[in-house]
Amino acid sequence: MEGGVAFINPGSPVVPEAPANTQPVPRLPDGKIDLTGPWVGGGTIADIERDGGLKPGEMAFLPWAQQLRMTRKSQDDPYTVCLPMAVLRTNPYPWTFAMSYTSKGLTHMYILHELGDAGAHRVVYMDGRKHPDDVIPSWKGHSIGSWEGDTLVIDTVGFNDKFWFDRRGTPHTEQLHIVERYTRPNWGTLVNEVTLEDPGLLSRPAKLRFTARLLRPAKQTGAGDLLEFICNEDNQYGSAGNFQPGTGAGNK
Repeated sequence: MEGGVAFINPGSPVVPEAPANTQPVPRLPDGKIDLTGPWVGGGTIADIERDGGLKPGEMAFLPWAQQLRMTRKSQDDPYTVCLPMAVLRTNPYPWTFAMSYTSKGLTHMYILHELGDAGAHRVVYMDGRKHPDDVIPSWKGHSIGSWEGDTLVIDTVGFNDKFWFDRRGTPHTEQLHIVERYTRPNWGTLVNEVTLEDPGLLSRPAKLRFTARLLRPAKQTGAGDLLEFICNEDNQYGSAGNFQPGTGAGNK
């Protein structure tokens, strides 16, 4: 229970500490670090400052943004009516990277979430293209990626201003620019170091750090797999939390 909002996360089964720190980090056939996952966590849920490793007040919000954060109510969160979550916003359900190769090599990466509706897939273009000059604002923005050694760098612009960064209602503007740097320091851990720029929201850029854990493989298959969760069907999380879509993040 955080801020009066019921949040169901009984604890996703992640790999134990010992193998997480001792097994070798896998690599793909082209020699790049394998970031596929699936992972649990690794983004903001309740409060972007706290979840990103910052103390309260370290993000330099402009006065209008600070005031809006203080007045927003959880039942008005776009996610409660199953609209997409933001980039950087995560949930208690696993997510994974998927990759598309052609004869020219890696061309696209996709970030897929177990939460099917509010976790719509995200495309990262790996073919060397630039951001378009006339990018259309969208929920996920326009993402281009590249490798710097063993670090995957994803640069995203072109966001709309509709989503909330977290459950407390942190806003943003269409000037938002996010740079993510993904590394896999050991077999069981993924780290995302983020630079967040939005001159309409912040008086200076913010540096955030999020950590995800590897989902524990199933005994039957030896692999971690995503399940299907569609919130409008009121399944899994809905039945566990007595959640009714469209009426707020928690119900009495």
